[in-house]
Amino acid sequence: MAEENQDSKTEQPTPRRLEKAHEEGQVAVSTEVKTWFMLMAATAIVAFLAGPMMARLKVDLVRFIAAPHTIPVDAGSLRNLFVDLLAQVGTAMMLPLGLLMLVALGASLLQTGWVWTGKKVKPSLDKISPLAGFKRLFSARSLLEFVKGLLKLGLVGTAVMAVVWPHRDDIPAMTGLPVPAALDHLHDTMLALLVAAVAVMTVIAAMDYAYQKYDHLKRLRMTKQEVRDEHKQTDGDPMIKARLRQIRADRARKRMMQAVPTADVVVTNPTHYAVALKYEMEKMNAPVMVAKGADLLAQRIRKVAEENDVTIVENPPLARALYASVEVDQEIPAEHYRAVAEVIGYVMRLKGKFRN
Repeated sequence: MAEENQDSKTEQPTPRRLEKAHEEGQVAVSTEVKTWFMLMAATAIVAFLAGPMMARLKVDLVRFIAAPHTIPVDAGSLRNLFVDLLAQVGTAMMLPLGLLMLVALGASLLQTGWVWTGKKVKPSLDKISPLAGFKRLFSARSLLEFVKGLLKLGLVGTAVMAVVWPHRDDIPAMTGLPVPAALDHLHDTMLALLVAAVAVMTVIAAMDYAYQKYDHLKRLRMTKQEVRDEHKQTDGDPMIKARLRQIRADRARKRMMQAVPTADVVVTNPTHYAVALKYEMEKMNAPVMVAKGADLLAQRIRKVAEENDVTIVENPPLARALYASVEVDQEIPAEHYRAVAEVIGYVMRLKGKFRN
């Protein structure tokens, strides 16, 4: 068999690898998804908030058109007028701008979740190296992003032209319309353009997010050796785990053998299976299995029972049934009460603990 190539990253990233990458800020992010959210927010603003905003600004700005001669032109008055105008426009724009900021933040959180790491801003020579910058600028990834940008502009431009071109003759006619009618027509046209852009960006954003997700998982792929090493770190070395299991089994077997002398009876197969039962009428609701074993362990249980004068009863069907259905330190299940009671009764009569 050919030796495994440790440099080939063919394995999908493990959950631990993905979690570590997330902690370091390596996440799948699509700028097209952010753009889509921003366009959706802009469409909602134009559709539902543009009218109230314009009405408010109209009240504030009407004096500049209706009565410009009443505006004082000295330096102090113009400064105060300018400050008031900025405050009025800022107040009117506060809601849509705040909405756009929340949408931009939400678009990032929706894709990546909360990521807090300083690794991205950690100083690195690669970030200021001209050679590294040149490689990033002319890399296959940069070329792909450039081509994707051109395609996006082409598709969005085509959608916009499809909306504008049928109404190209309406633009000169707008100059003769009253201002409110012209603004309404401009509002409808802008809304149609945004809807067309959103429709195209929906497809682009979905495709780009799927690609970014695929590319992210591809860059995080691991070699078979890396997967094995991670399993050793998280689950422990298999050899050590096997040794620990063996130690626990040996200790459990030792405790079990120490409990055999306290048993009232050992039921055997006669040689393949052995189960040791204990019953204290005043303390137990049903007999309890204190030890069980097969083959060599069954022989050891018989030997310890003989050395400690524990009664041995040969009952192959009962020995096999108890061995298969009852664990050590468990009570005998109800379906075996009758058969076990006969054995316990026999032992008790044999030892003279109660009369027939």
